[in-house]
Amino acid sequence: MYARVITFNGAKNIDDGLTFVQEKAMPLVASQQGYRGISISADRQGGVFGILSLWETEADRKASESALADVRQDGLNIIGGEMTVENFEEVVVELGDTPPGAGSALLVQRASMDPATVEDNLAYFKNEVVPRIKANPGFRALRNLLNREAGQSIVGTAWTDTDALRAALAQGQQRRQEAVDRGVTFGESSEREILFTDLR
Repeated sequence: MYARVITFNGAKNIDDGLTFVQEKAMPLVASQQGYRGISISADRQGGVFGILSLWETEADRKASESALADVRQDGLNIIGGEMTVENFEEVVVELGDTPPGAGSALLVQRASMDPATVEDNLAYFKNEVVPRIKANPGFRALRNLLNREAGQSIVGTAWTDTDALRAALAQGQQRRQEAVDRGVTFGESSEREILFTDLR
């Protein structure tokens, strides 16, 4: 599976943006070949609005680019702020007993590493880190998005509520040094609320 991540930093109109995506953008996005889902999240206090779209193949994602360019600009005009568009491969996905939905808490953590160490670190993440995350109370879902060439990743974890998210985050901080020792550099993290999902 392949992913496109659109992030609006300094978003001014989150609720209007959500309505726009649901009513105007979604019919167009969902009609594209290879569409496999969308998830919208926001940090209202921090002014962050994020859209994750999933695609069956890299070619499907690329083919949708021109069709969605205009509606994306329309969205920026409504939401405001600065927009960034990034492409990733979805390399890990795990769902809890109850899949995440509107109202679930979401933690988005960015990280980077030497591209030469990507495969080794990915295996470590799957075998060692994922089971620990899933064992935390309130776990709903996990996605690891990876740009192999750049050595950049985004790990999103969804939780029943903010309390469960922060408890898991505190436990994860204790293990962070293991990743640092493996050459992983942690970037910004973002605590958000999931506003909408349509996952096929």
